[in-house]
Amino acid sequence: MNLTGKLFDRPSTLAVSRAQPQGFHYVWAVGTAAQRKKNGTTIGDRYEVKTSQIWLDTQPESDPQVPLLASELAQNYLLLYPYRLHIPEVYGVCRDGGDEILLLENVPIAETGELQPSIAEAWYQGSPTRQIYWLWQILELWTPLQELGVASSLLSPDHIRVEGWRIRLRELVLDEANTEESFHQPTLANLAESWLMLLLDAKPAIADSLQAICALMQAVDANYRDISRRLNQLLLEQAAQLPLRTQVYGATDIGRQPHNEDTCYPMTSKTQTFDDLSARLTIVCDGIGGHEGGEVASQLAVQSIQLQVKALLSEIAGQPEPLPPDLIGDQLAAIVRVVNNLIAAQNDAQNRAARRRMGTTLVMALQIPQRVTLPGGTIANNAHELYIVSVGDSRAYWITPEYCHQLTVDDDVAVREVRMGRSLYREALKRPDSGALTQAMGTRAGHHLHPSVRRFILEEDGMLLLCSDGMSDNGFVEQSWSDYAELILVDKFSIEAAVKSWLDFANQRNGHDNASIALTHCQVSAALPEVRVPVSMPLPSAEAPDIPPPIVIPPTEIVKPKRKNRFVLKTLLVLMLGGGAALGTWYYRDPIGMQQRVKSEAGRIQPMLESLRQRINNDLLKR
Repeated sequence: MNLTGKLFDRPSTLAVSRAQPQGFHYVWAVGTAAQRKKNGTTIGDRYEVKTSQIWLDTQPESDPQVPLLASELAQNYLLLYPYRLHIPEVYGVCRDGGDEILLLENVPIAETGELQPSIAEAWYQGSPTRQIYWLWQILELWTPLQELGVASSLLSPDHIRVEGWRIRLRELVLDEANTEESFHQPTLANLAESWLMLLLDAKPAIADSLQAICALMQAVDANYRDISRRLNQLLLEQAAQLPLRTQVYGATDIGRQPHNEDTCYPMTSKTQTFDDLSARLTIVCDGIGGHEGGEVASQLAVQSIQLQVKALLSEIAGQPEPLPPDLIGDQLAAIVRVVNNLIAAQNDAQNRAARRRMGTTLVMALQIPQRVTLPGGTIANNAHELYIVSVGDSRAYWITPEYCHQLTVDDDVAVREVRMGRSLYREALKRPDSGALTQAMGTRAGHHLHPSVRRFILEEDGMLLLCSDGMSDNGFVEQSWSDYAELILVDKFSIEAAVKSWLDFANQRNGHDNASIALTHCQVSAALPEVRVPVSMPLPSAEAPDIPPPIVIPPTEIVKPKRKNRFVLKTLLVLMLGGGAALGTWYYRDPIGMQQRVKSEAGRIQPMLESLRQRINNDLLKR
């Protein structure tokens, strides 16, 4: 990321667009006034009514009218922007006669102009893993929606739509609204009632367990944490029975810049060592601060994260039971803060201040192979958990031949304005500083950093794409993904050739910046074919060795358990936050409700710090 001006600003000379996904401009019209409009009519000389509440914008090149942001419903959509993977966004309003009709985009409408199937319609077709995964996503949305008074949105099966593995809401429903769909102060018991309608067609392997969970939800003293724990255990038990094979390949390109501030892992080069870690961990970092600044920060981040993740995986491998996702998420956030403080310390040691401070964005994917005891007593060695961690505007996408889902949300000014309820996204993009980052690793102390961490389950064939903004700017991924998805996923194109071709294409469209890709091909339906020989690529010298093949994770293995005593589950979670040249101050977090499982080991902090500093490339620390 080559920046000038303010520390987090983009170059003002570049017309960089944060385009929304391209396609048909269908919107969802909210309310009874929209329901009364007749099919085939045109509203406001702009919107063609296709079916009830599904309108086609015939003038998408023109901005729609902006709603009054003081509206409680409009505000809720803005405040829930971090959950845009599941919740629609405000497009604008249509003023027709005396009516002001709220219009939504990012809605579950297919290119045919029809709604995606409801969860009730798709339920019987789902595998046991997918059925539980759908319910898990609903349960994850319960708390944020309840806090804003829109939890009723999760209680009607018709409002909940599905696109593959992904849950999507048609619209939000106010709990206090006087409608048939709203519930006054909805509870987990109400949620259980909506689930019980689905359980009539639940797969036999999970039906009884889901019935028991619903009974817990209907109890007077229903406990969300206990319900979440039980549903997660059931999800992991089913996912662990699926096979899992992955191929990993990463590359970076300088573009039309004088030097490359991007770093990715793993990366095909003559010095890259491929090991078990590179089969599970992928990283893309986009440096800030120019040569000898951003380049150093991104390399330092990637090297440091590898060391921290190795320790985390070793810790998890020693646990007799799976750790809950919130606990793992806390530790991953702690790792990011540790690395943040290492970079910040270098800034302090070199007297870098304000715009001269180096930093980096981060998007990281970690496939954690937790062992799970299955109902029959056998032990599976991988529950298919995938954790995505992000800081800044480097992104993660999940891609299949049918769809492309952006899994991360950018940390920039435009998104900040939406999350604060001050602006629609398309309006915020008009600001000259819309693309300026609101946080990055290394620029400030760790306690100011708020990494985004989300857990996903790998339960379908697809591609996980991590990339820097040199790849994602101008809506490039959304416009080009379909050209590569089918070729890779049906094995018509090697993953190495695809990465190189995609980067070349990105440079033609977005050559204003460095571009990096870390691509993972995941397959759960069957074993991957034998790895193809990499395509011919130029090497730096005649003596350079051959480019290594992409990494392949072996299939999930299920083994019989050995007889041994059961130990009480306990996890040592050390959250290390350093500041100053010596990194002398470290902090730890004690997650709420985890006090019995999380203990600090203050005596180990300094040795771990010294070990970390000694193992990182000394040249990076001196630069």
